[in-house]
Order: sequence, then C-alpha cells, then structure tokens
Amino acid sequence: MRSSVSTVIGVLALGQMAVAQEWTQWRGPSRDGIVSPATVPRDWPESLRRIWRVEIGEGYSSPVLSKGRVFVHSRRDPEELVTAIEAATGKIAWQQRYLAPFNKNPYAVRMAKGPNSTPLVAEGRLYTIGMTGVLSAWNVNDGALIWRNDYSVLIDTSKLFCGTSMSPMVEGGSLIVQVGSDIHGGRVIALDPAKGTERWTWTGPGPGYASPIVITSGGVRQIVTMTDSSIVGIDAKNGASLWSVPFPDEWHENIVTPVWTGTHLIVSGTRQGTHAFTVGQAGGKWRAIAAWKNADVTMYMSTPVLADGTIYGHSNKRKGQFIALDAKTGAVRWATEGREGEHASVLLTPSHVLFLSNSGNLVVARRAPAQFEETRRYDVADSETWAVPVVLPDGLILRDATALVRLTTGP
Repeated sequence: MRSSVSTVIGVLALGQMAVAQEWTQWRGPSRDGIVSPATVPRDWPESLRRIWRVEIGEGYSSPVLSKGRVFVHSRRDPEELVTAIEAATGKIAWQQRYLAPFNKNPYAVRMAKGPNSTPLVAEGRLYTIGMTGVLSAWNVNDGALIWRNDYSVLIDTSKLFCGTSMSPMVEGGSLIVQVGSDIHGGRVIALDPAKGTERWTWTGPGPGYASPIVITSGGVRQIVTMTDSSIVGIDAKNGASLWSVPFPDEWHENIVTPVWTGTHLIVSGTRQGTHAFTVGQAGGKWRAIAAWKNADVTMYMSTPVLADGTIYGHSNKRKGQFIALDAKTGAVRWATEGREGEHASVLLTPSHVLFLSNSGNLVVARRAPAQFEETRRYDVADSETWAVPVVLPDGLILRDATALVRLTTGP
C-alpha cells in the first residue's frame, strides 16, 4: 500500500513539475534560449538518472512542452509523425502520421531526413512544418488535424540540401512561417492561426536554415530572418520589406538564428564569422549598419544566448569551442581549448550556461563573463543529440537519434 501511495505521489510531483515549465517553441517561451528561474534544478548532482525513454523515429526537431505533455515531430520513412507524450510517465497520449516522401540531396550523406523544424504550441493548437513544407495545425488534446497548408511545390533540394528548417512563431496574432528554396525563391507568410488562411506574404530570396525572430527598433516591430544569401527585416504588420544586408554563403548554410541585444543584431556563419549590426532609420530609410565583426568565431548550427552583456555560444573552430563574446565589441572574453563537438545546443539559466553537444555530453558551466568555469559534465545519451533539450525543475527532456529521453537530478 505504502509503495502504491509513493508511486502516485511521485507521478503527481513529476506532472506538477512538467506543468510548471511551458517550453512552447524553438528555444523556449521567449525564443531566446533562456530558462526561467522556476524551472531550473536546485543543484546539479554527480549523475543523472533516466526515468523513461520513448522511441519516436529520426529527426532533428526539438521537443516542446505544454501542460504536462511533450510534443515532438519525427520521421519513420516515408511518413512524418507527430507525437504527444505524457511528461510524467513517458506514455504516448496520441500520435498522428502522414505521408511525406523526401529525397535528400546526394551531398547530404550523413544527415537524416528530418524533420528539422521545432513545433509551436499556441492557443490549444500544435503547429508543425515538415521537410517538404507541409504545415499542419493539430488539436493539442487529441491530435485531430485542424487545417493543413502544403507548400511542397516551393521546395527544391538541389541546393537547399536539408529541406525546410525554420521553426514557426506567433507575432501580432498571426502565425509566421518561412518557406521556399533556392530555385523557387522564398516567402515569409503570416496566416490566421485558426484557419490557415494567408494574411500577407513577403517574397524574396530562398530561405536559409535559420528561424526568424521579432525585434522592436524605432518603435517598429520587425521580423528578422536569414535567407540563403542575406539578412532581412520585414514589417511585422504587413510584410513590407524594410531592409536587407548581404550575408552570402557558398553552401547557403545560413543556419544560426539571429540574436537581438536591444541595440545590436548578432548573426554568425561558419564561413562569415560573427557580425553585429545596428538597425534604425536614416533619411527616412531603414538600414542595418555593421557595428563589429569577429572572423575567428564561426557558429555553424548553434545559436548563442545573451546575458550579462555577453554572448555565450559554440564556435566550430578547433573542432568545437565554447566561447563568450563581449556583446558590444565582439571581443572574445574566453574560449575553451576545443574538441567540444560539431554542435552544441546552448541554454541559459540564472546561474549557469548549459551546452548539450551532438556527442551526447551535457556541460553545465558557471554563468561567468570573465572565464570558463565548468560545474558538471554528464554523458546523457547513447546516440547523437542535435536538438535543443527542455529543462525541468528536476532534470531535462532530450532527443537522441531516434528517441525522447527524460532524465532527473533527483534520487
């Protein structure tokens, strides 16, 4: 009897912890990689314990969490799957699947067939966009399909090797997506979230692999995103082009989501290095003006976080370095020796910076602008971990090559 009661209490506690954390989109509630104080483990013990592991299929889409359920987008070729999992127990609440044939570019030998885009939870709906640009809205409670827009006619992988990768967001009451390819050009589209009908469409160069953000400059809300060859600012109200800055890459690998400091727009690329721009009006025209550049810090797929006037991130130099840059000048404050992996998902807590490398190592480092201070290092997965994890008050949920895993800091 005592054992049964303990089990029930444990499950309820886990459920309450899951509900406390709303991680509803790419890089978290505010799309900035910042974990709220209420949802961070009190301490980081010597080891983490696995609570459950659920096979979901391949892909790089990050999990999201809302009201005690984890939602994840995956593939079991030739289908894409959308799965809702109870965070407390690992039990599958519902799962939907649909045909999504995808032919990889032959140069993309190593990568799986996605999906790459992180889902979005908003107002009782779950939005997913697949490799071929199939955008779906699902009922979060039972997985019923509410509406679907198929943009696959715009997707060509002859140069955009890895297909659609942007993660949708909500801005000004509209659902924002970015679709297209090198061949067909790109579109940023604002849709009615309830119906999927288009409200406005921006057209321009094909997309990169980054996800858009929203900034406010000069009192104007702007959608900022990467294309395959530039950085663009778009009026969030009507989709009008405000400004554009060239940011070419020979493989069109503009992958890193931009970061807005309030005064500077930070972007980075594996061949371009890291740049900062100021955004404002001059002579009645919007301009993005170069503020600084650090050619020695090259972020490939890893989006950094901002705190303490510092950009914390992962550079692919020296086979992977954790780095800290002065946000105003771009000067390196510290950098690790190297060999930290090809990629790291970076998250920020009130006291620490978390780096989850693609090799399955979780590094917990002190949030310290002056020097790198490692607190803990864990081996958290049996296979590669390319997706951003979800941090909970008692641990985290992460995605490896084929499964979703929940780990706890508790006994």
